[in-house]
Amino acid sequence: MSNRFGVTIAAAGLALLLLSAPLSARVKMVSLPERGDVVIRMDNPAATLIEEERILALQKGLNRVDFSWKGVRIEPDSIRLTLLSHPDRVRLLNVSYPPDEAALVWEISSDGAWEEKIRVSYLLVGIDRLFAYKALADESETGVMLRGRMVLRNFSGEDFETARVISGVGAEMTVRSLHEETKRVLILEKDRVPITKVWTFDAAVQPWDPDRVSGNVGIPVSYRFSNTAEVGLGTGELPAGKVRVFQQEAEQGSIFLGEDRINTVPPGEKAEIRIGDSRDLLVTQHKTAEKRFNVKRNDKNRIVLYDQKEEIRAEIENFKKTPARLTLVEHIAGQWEMKAASFDYELRDAQTLVFEIDLGPGEKKTLNLHYVRKNIRP
Repeated sequence: MSNRFGVTIAAAGLALLLLSAPLSARVKMVSLPERGDVVIRMDNPAATLIEEERILALQKGLNRVDFSWKGVRIEPDSIRLTLLSHPDRVRLLNVSYPPDEAALVWEISSDGAWEEKIRVSYLLVGIDRLFAYKALADESETGVMLRGRMVLRNFSGEDFETARVISGVGAEMTVRSLHEETKRVLILEKDRVPITKVWTFDAAVQPWDPDRVSGNVGIPVSYRFSNTAEVGLGTGELPAGKVRVFQQEAEQGSIFLGEDRINTVPPGEKAEIRIGDSRDLLVTQHKTAEKRFNVKRNDKNRIVLYDQKEEIRAEIENFKKTPARLTLVEHIAGQWEMKAASFDYELRDAQTLVFEIDLGPGEKKTLNLHYVRKNIRP
Protein backbone atom coordinates (compact mmCIF):
# COMPACT_ATOMS: atom_id res chain seq x y z
CA MET A 1 0.00 0.00 0.00
CA SER A 2 1.43 3.36 -1.01
CA ASN A 3 1.66 5.66 1.99
CA ARG A 4 3.39 9.01 2.34
CA PHE A 5 2.67 9.20 6.08
CA GLY A 6 5.09 8.09 8.79
CA VAL A 7 3.70 6.58 12.00
CA THR A 8 6.25 5.69 14.66
CA ILE A 9 5.79 4.15 18.10
CA ALA A 10 8.34 4.27 20.93
CA ALA A 11 8.25 2.92 24.47
CA ALA A 12 8.60 5.47 27.26
CA GLY A 13 12.31 4.89 27.93
CA LEU A 14 13.38 5.35 24.33
CA ALA A 15 11.09 8.35 23.91
CA LEU A 16 12.46 10.05 27.00
CA LEU A 17 15.98 9.46 25.81
CA LEU A 18 15.26 11.00 22.48
CA LEU A 19 13.47 14.00 23.95
CA SER A 20 16.82 15.29 25.14
CA ALA A 21 18.48 14.66 21.76
CA PRO A 22 18.51 17.13 18.86
CA LEU A 23 15.24 17.42 16.87
CA SER A 24 16.69 15.54 13.90
CA ALA A 25 17.24 12.51 16.15
CA ARG A 26 13.53 11.91 16.86
CA VAL A 27 12.32 8.31 16.62
CA LYS A 28 11.90 7.31 12.96
CA MET A 29 10.03 4.29 11.56
CA VAL A 30 10.44 1.92 14.51
CA SER A 31 7.07 0.50 13.56
CA LEU A 32 4.96 1.40 10.55
CA PRO A 33 1.46 -0.09 10.82
CA GLU A 34 -0.27 -0.73 7.54
CA ARG A 35 -3.21 1.52 6.88
CA GLY A 36 -6.45 -0.41 7.19
CA ASP A 37 -9.90 0.83 6.18
CA VAL A 38 -9.86 4.28 4.60
CA VAL A 39 -12.95 6.44 4.12
CA ILE A 40 -12.92 9.58 1.97
CA ARG A 41 -15.91 11.70 2.98
CA MET A 42 -16.85 14.18 0.26
CA ASP A 43 -20.45 14.82 1.31
CA ASN A 44 -19.45 18.34 2.40
CA PRO A 45 -18.36 20.21 -0.76
CA ALA A 46 -16.38 22.71 1.32
CA ALA A 47 -13.91 20.16 2.75
CA THR A 48 -12.80 16.54 2.29
CA LEU A 49 -12.51 14.48 5.46
CA ILE A 50 -10.24 11.42 5.52
CA GLU A 51 -10.78 8.68 8.12
CA GLU A 52 -8.22 5.89 8.28
CA GLU A 53 -7.81 3.02 10.71
CA ARG A 54 -4.50 1.51 11.88
CA ILE A 55 -3.38 -1.03 14.47
CA LEU A 56 -0.74 0.20 16.94
CA ALA A 57 1.31 -2.21 19.08
CA LEU A 58 1.31 -0.32 22.38
CA GLN A 59 3.58 -1.03 25.34
CA LYS A 60 2.38 -0.77 28.93
CA GLY A 61 2.94 2.74 30.21
CA LEU A 62 3.79 5.79 28.14
CA ASN A 63 3.96 5.52 24.34
CA ARG A 64 4.91 8.13 21.80
CA VAL A 65 3.32 8.05 18.36
CA ASP A 66 4.95 10.13 15.65
CA PHE A 67 2.66 11.11 12.75
CA SER A 68 4.22 12.94 9.79
CA TRP A 69 2.87 14.00 6.40
CA LYS A 70 5.64 15.47 4.31
CA GLY A 71 4.40 16.31 0.83
CA VAL A 72 0.75 15.72 1.74
CA ARG A 73 -1.65 18.68 1.91
CA ILE A 74 -3.16 18.07 5.36
CA GLU A 75 -4.74 20.81 7.47
CA PRO A 76 -2.64 20.30 10.64
CA ASP A 77 -5.24 21.73 13.03
CA SER A 78 -7.83 19.22 11.78
CA ILE A 79 -5.94 16.04 12.75
CA ARG A 80 -7.79 13.95 15.34
CA LEU A 81 -6.95 10.60 16.99
CA THR A 82 -9.67 8.25 18.28
CA LEU A 83 -8.82 5.17 20.39
CA LEU A 84 -11.15 2.31 19.51
CA SER A 85 -10.11 -0.98 21.13
CA HIS A 86 -9.63 -0.05 24.81
CA PRO A 87 -11.09 3.43 25.25
CA ASP A 88 -11.25 3.03 29.06
CA ARG A 89 -7.70 1.74 29.44
CA VAL A 90 -5.82 3.72 26.83
CA ARG A 91 -5.67 7.50 27.12
CA LEU A 92 -4.37 10.25 24.89
CA LEU A 93 -2.36 12.53 27.17
CA ASN A 94 -1.21 15.31 24.85
CA VAL A 95 -0.15 16.24 21.36
CA SER A 96 2.86 18.33 20.31
CA TYR A 97 4.00 19.77 17.01
CA PRO A 98 7.77 19.77 16.38
CA PRO A 99 8.84 23.12 14.91
CA ASP A 100 9.46 23.40 11.18
CA GLU A 101 8.18 19.87 10.46
CA ALA A 102 5.03 18.47 8.91
CA ALA A 103 4.55 16.20 11.90
CA LEU A 104 3.03 15.80 15.32
CA VAL A 105 3.66 13.53 18.32
CA TRP A 106 0.92 11.94 20.40
CA GLU A 107 1.68 10.74 23.92
CA ILE A 108 -0.53 7.80 24.84
CA SER A 109 -0.79 6.05 28.18
CA SER A 110 -1.73 2.35 28.08
CA ASP A 111 -2.68 0.09 31.04
CA GLY A 112 -1.29 -2.93 29.19
CA ALA A 113 0.72 -4.14 26.23
CA TRP A 114 -1.67 -4.89 23.40
CA GLU A 115 -2.75 -3.97 19.92
CA GLU A 116 -4.91 -0.89 19.77
CA LYS A 117 -7.09 0.00 16.81
CA ILE A 118 -7.05 3.74 16.20
CA ARG A 119 -8.82 6.07 13.81
CA VAL A 120 -6.95 9.06 12.43
CA SER A 121 -9.09 11.73 10.80
CA TYR A 122 -8.04 14.94 9.07
CA LEU A 123 -9.06 17.42 6.39
CA LEU A 124 -7.16 16.92 3.14
CA VAL A 125 -6.68 19.77 0.66
CA GLY A 126 -6.39 19.16 -3.07
CA ILE A 127 -8.83 16.25 -3.35
CA ASP A 128 -12.35 17.06 -4.45
CA ARG A 129 -15.21 15.98 -6.67
CA LEU A 130 -17.49 17.53 -9.21
CA PHE A 131 -20.37 16.15 -11.24
CA ALA A 132 -21.01 16.01 -14.97
CA TYR A 133 -24.05 14.79 -16.89
CA LYS A 134 -24.90 13.73 -20.41
CA ALA A 135 -28.51 13.95 -21.62
CA LEU A 136 -29.57 12.36 -24.92
CA ALA A 137 -33.07 13.42 -25.98
CA ASP A 138 -35.19 11.24 -28.24
CA GLU A 139 -36.43 12.50 -31.61
CA SER A 140 -39.81 13.51 -30.17
CA GLU A 141 -38.14 15.46 -27.33
CA THR A 142 -40.32 13.76 -24.73
CA GLY A 143 -37.61 11.84 -22.87
CA VAL A 144 -33.85 11.81 -22.26
CA MET A 145 -31.32 9.13 -21.50
CA LEU A 146 -29.53 10.59 -18.49
CA ARG A 147 -26.01 9.64 -17.37
CA GLY A 148 -24.26 11.17 -14.39
CA ARG A 149 -20.62 10.82 -13.38
CA MET A 150 -18.61 11.94 -10.40
CA VAL A 151 -15.23 13.35 -11.37
CA LEU A 152 -12.76 12.59 -8.55
CA ARG A 153 -9.65 14.80 -8.66
CA ASN A 154 -6.66 14.05 -6.45
CA PHE A 155 -3.85 16.59 -6.21
CA SER A 156 -3.37 16.16 -2.47
CA GLY A 157 0.06 14.52 -2.53
CA GLU A 158 -1.33 11.21 -1.20
CA ASP A 159 -2.12 7.88 -2.89
CA PHE A 160 -5.12 5.81 -1.86
CA GLU A 161 -4.78 2.27 -3.20
CA THR A 162 -8.30 1.45 -2.02
CA ALA A 163 -10.78 3.64 -0.19
CA ARG A 164 -14.50 3.92 0.41
CA VAL A 165 -15.82 7.18 -0.99
CA ILE A 166 -18.90 8.82 0.51
CA SER A 167 -19.84 11.44 -2.05
CA GLY A 168 -23.21 12.46 -0.60
CA VAL A 169 -24.88 11.19 -3.77
CA GLY A 170 -26.05 7.62 -4.22
CA ALA A 171 -24.38 4.60 -2.66
CA GLU A 172 -20.86 4.43 -1.30
CA MET A 173 -18.21 3.26 -3.73
CA THR A 174 -14.75 1.76 -3.46
CA VAL A 175 -12.11 3.40 -5.63
CA ARG A 176 -8.37 3.67 -6.17
CA SER A 177 -7.23 7.28 -6.23
CA LEU A 178 -3.61 8.23 -6.84
CA HIS A 179 -1.94 11.62 -6.57
CA GLU A 180 -2.36 13.70 -9.76
CA GLU A 181 -5.06 11.33 -11.01
CA THR A 182 -8.50 12.34 -12.26
CA LYS A 183 -11.11 9.59 -12.33
CA ARG A 184 -14.71 9.45 -13.60
CA VAL A 185 -17.14 7.20 -11.75
CA LEU A 186 -20.66 6.45 -13.02
CA ILE A 187 -23.25 7.36 -10.36
CA LEU A 188 -26.47 7.70 -12.38
CA GLU A 189 -27.85 5.85 -15.39
CA LYS A 190 -31.48 6.18 -16.49
CA ASP A 191 -32.57 5.08 -19.95
CA ARG A 192 -35.61 7.33 -20.16
CA VAL A 193 -36.49 10.32 -18.02
CA PRO A 194 -39.66 12.12 -19.18
CA ILE A 195 -39.08 15.75 -20.16
CA THR A 196 -41.12 18.76 -21.16
CA LYS A 197 -39.75 21.24 -23.66
CA VAL A 198 -40.33 24.71 -22.26
CA TRP A 199 -39.90 28.24 -23.62
CA THR A 200 -39.24 30.82 -20.87
CA PHE A 201 -40.03 34.50 -21.29
CA ASP A 202 -38.82 36.58 -18.34
CA ALA A 203 -40.17 40.13 -18.55
CA ALA A 204 -37.13 41.41 -16.63
CA VAL A 205 -34.71 39.91 -19.17
CA GLN A 206 -36.31 39.54 -22.62
CA PRO A 207 -37.27 42.55 -24.79
CA TRP A 208 -40.96 43.37 -24.61
CA ASP A 209 -41.21 44.14 -28.32
CA PRO A 210 -38.68 41.96 -30.20
CA ASP A 211 -39.60 43.51 -33.57
CA ARG A 212 -37.99 46.76 -32.43
CA VAL A 213 -34.73 45.04 -31.43
CA SER A 214 -31.99 44.60 -34.01
CA GLY A 215 -30.62 41.11 -34.48
CA ASN A 216 -32.16 37.70 -33.95
CA VAL A 217 -33.96 37.76 -30.59
CA GLY A 218 -35.12 34.37 -29.39
CA ILE A 219 -36.77 32.97 -26.27
CA PRO A 220 -34.66 30.61 -24.13
CA VAL A 221 -35.65 26.94 -24.53
CA SER A 222 -35.09 24.23 -21.92
CA TYR A 223 -35.80 20.60 -21.17
CA ARG A 224 -37.60 20.31 -17.82
CA PHE A 225 -37.71 17.12 -15.75
CA SER A 226 -38.61 16.17 -12.18
CA ASN A 227 -36.34 14.51 -9.63
CA THR A 228 -39.02 12.07 -8.46
CA ALA A 229 -39.43 8.33 -7.99
CA GLU A 230 -42.15 8.30 -10.66
CA VAL A 231 -39.55 9.03 -13.34
CA GLY A 232 -36.91 6.70 -11.90
CA LEU A 233 -35.08 9.35 -9.87
CA GLY A 234 -35.91 10.92 -6.51
CA THR A 235 -33.79 8.65 -4.28
CA GLY A 236 -31.58 11.64 -3.39
CA GLU A 237 -30.59 15.06 -4.59
CA LEU A 238 -29.05 15.60 -7.99
CA PRO A 239 -25.86 17.56 -7.31
CA ALA A 240 -24.99 20.68 -9.25
CA GLY A 241 -22.94 20.05 -12.34
CA LYS A 242 -22.34 20.60 -16.04
CA VAL A 243 -24.78 19.02 -18.52
CA ARG A 244 -24.03 18.31 -22.17
CA VAL A 245 -27.22 17.82 -24.19
CA PHE A 246 -27.65 15.84 -27.41
CA GLN A 247 -30.68 14.86 -29.51
CA GLN A 248 -31.14 11.57 -31.31
CA GLU A 249 -31.67 11.82 -35.06
CA ALA A 250 -32.40 8.91 -37.34
CA GLU A 251 -30.01 9.91 -40.11
CA GLN A 252 -27.14 11.55 -38.19
CA GLY A 253 -27.21 9.46 -35.02
CA SER A 254 -27.16 12.39 -32.58
CA ILE A 255 -26.52 16.12 -32.70
CA PHE A 256 -25.11 18.39 -30.02
CA LEU A 257 -27.71 20.85 -28.72
CA GLY A 258 -25.73 22.71 -26.09
CA GLU A 259 -24.18 22.78 -22.67
CA ASP A 260 -25.64 24.07 -19.43
CA ARG A 261 -25.15 23.84 -15.69
CA ILE A 262 -27.84 22.76 -13.25
CA ASN A 263 -28.03 23.74 -9.62
CA THR A 264 -28.56 21.10 -6.94
CA VAL A 265 -32.01 19.51 -7.40
CA PRO A 266 -33.56 18.16 -4.16
CA PRO A 267 -35.96 15.18 -4.35
CA GLY A 268 -39.36 16.26 -5.62
CA GLU A 269 -38.06 19.42 -7.31
CA LYS A 270 -37.71 20.23 -11.01
CA ALA A 271 -34.58 20.81 -13.06
CA GLU A 272 -34.21 22.71 -16.31
CA ILE A 273 -31.47 22.24 -18.90
CA ARG A 274 -31.18 25.11 -21.33
CA ILE A 275 -30.57 24.03 -24.92
CA GLY A 276 -30.60 27.38 -26.73
CA ASP A 277 -32.90 30.16 -27.98
CA SER A 278 -35.81 29.90 -30.40
CA ARG A 279 -38.18 32.16 -32.34
CA ASP A 280 -40.76 29.42 -32.69
CA LEU A 281 -42.69 31.34 -30.05
CA LEU A 282 -43.15 35.11 -30.02
CA VAL A 283 -44.08 37.24 -27.01
CA THR A 284 -44.91 40.91 -27.47
CA GLN A 285 -45.70 42.79 -24.27
CA HIS A 286 -46.90 46.34 -23.56
CA LYS A 287 -47.99 48.35 -20.55
CA THR A 288 -51.39 49.61 -21.63
CA ALA A 289 -52.35 51.70 -18.60
CA GLU A 290 -50.63 53.51 -15.75
CA LYS A 291 -52.54 55.92 -13.47
CA ARG A 292 -51.70 57.41 -10.10
CA PHE A 293 -54.28 57.85 -7.34
CA ASN A 294 -54.39 58.34 -3.54
CA VAL A 295 -51.63 60.89 -4.00
CA LYS A 296 -50.20 62.32 -0.77
CA ARG A 297 -48.19 65.55 -0.62
CA ASN A 298 -46.08 67.28 2.01
CA ASP A 299 -46.46 70.86 3.22
CA LYS A 300 -44.39 72.00 0.22
CA ASN A 301 -46.88 70.33 -2.14
CA ARG A 302 -44.38 67.71 -3.19
CA ILE A 303 -45.65 64.17 -3.80
CA VAL A 304 -44.37 61.82 -1.09
CA LEU A 305 -46.60 58.76 -1.56
CA TYR A 306 -49.10 57.41 -4.05
CA ASP A 307 -50.83 54.28 -5.39
CA GLN A 308 -50.81 53.35 -9.07
CA LYS A 309 -53.06 51.30 -11.31
CA GLU A 310 -51.22 49.39 -14.02
CA GLU A 311 -52.32 47.12 -16.87
CA ILE A 312 -50.13 44.86 -19.00
CA ARG A 313 -50.98 42.94 -22.16
CA ALA A 314 -48.75 40.15 -23.48
CA GLU A 315 -49.56 38.65 -26.88
CA ILE A 316 -48.20 35.13 -27.34
CA GLU A 317 -48.01 33.22 -30.63
CA ASN A 318 -46.87 29.68 -31.41
CA PHE A 319 -45.48 29.30 -34.93
CA LYS A 320 -44.82 25.59 -34.49
CA LYS A 321 -46.94 22.81 -35.98
CA THR A 322 -46.85 21.07 -32.62
CA PRO A 323 -48.01 22.16 -29.12
CA ALA A 324 -45.70 24.26 -26.98
CA ARG A 325 -45.51 25.37 -23.35
CA LEU A 326 -44.45 28.88 -22.35
CA THR A 327 -43.30 29.80 -18.88
CA LEU A 328 -43.96 33.53 -18.60
CA VAL A 329 -42.38 35.34 -15.66
CA GLU A 330 -43.67 38.74 -14.55
CA HIS A 331 -42.31 41.04 -11.83
CA ILE A 332 -44.28 43.55 -9.76
CA ALA A 333 -42.19 45.68 -7.42
CA GLY A 334 -43.16 46.67 -3.90
CA GLN A 335 -46.61 46.15 -2.39
CA TRP A 336 -49.26 45.18 -4.89
CA GLU A 337 -52.74 43.75 -5.27
CA MET A 338 -53.94 41.77 -8.28
CA LYS A 339 -57.28 42.94 -9.63
CA ALA A 340 -57.57 40.66 -12.66
CA ALA A 341 -55.42 38.09 -14.49
CA SER A 342 -56.49 36.13 -17.54
CA PHE A 343 -54.37 33.08 -16.53
CA ASP A 344 -53.60 31.39 -13.25
CA TYR A 345 -50.17 31.97 -11.77
CA GLU A 346 -47.88 30.88 -8.95
CA LEU A 347 -45.77 33.14 -6.77
CA ARG A 348 -42.05 32.36 -6.91
CA ASP A 349 -41.56 35.07 -4.31
CA ALA A 350 -43.42 38.19 -3.17
CA GLN A 351 -42.65 40.07 -6.39
CA THR A 352 -42.37 37.31 -9.02
CA LEU A 353 -45.35 35.72 -10.79
CA VAL A 354 -44.98 32.59 -12.94
CA PHE A 355 -47.54 31.66 -15.59
CA GLU A 356 -47.55 28.27 -17.35
CA ILE A 357 -49.31 28.74 -20.70
CA ASP A 358 -49.94 25.87 -23.13
CA LEU A 359 -50.44 26.71 -26.79
CA GLY A 360 -51.69 24.51 -29.58
CA PRO A 361 -50.10 24.42 -33.05
CA GLY A 362 -50.24 27.93 -34.53
CA GLU A 363 -52.29 29.20 -31.60
CA LYS A 364 -52.34 32.77 -30.29
CA LYS A 365 -53.17 33.76 -26.72
CA THR A 366 -53.25 37.02 -24.79
CA LEU A 367 -52.33 37.55 -21.16
CA ASN A 368 -53.97 40.54 -19.50
CA LEU A 369 -52.94 41.75 -16.05
CA HIS A 370 -54.62 44.48 -14.00
CA TYR A 371 -53.05 45.25 -10.64
CA VAL A 372 -52.50 48.08 -8.16
CA ARG A 373 -49.10 49.02 -6.73
CA LYS A 374 -49.40 50.62 -3.31
CA ASN A 375 -47.44 53.11 -1.20
CA ILE A 376 -45.03 54.11 -3.93
CA ARG A 377 -42.44 56.74 -3.06
CA PRO A 378 -41.17 58.99 -5.86
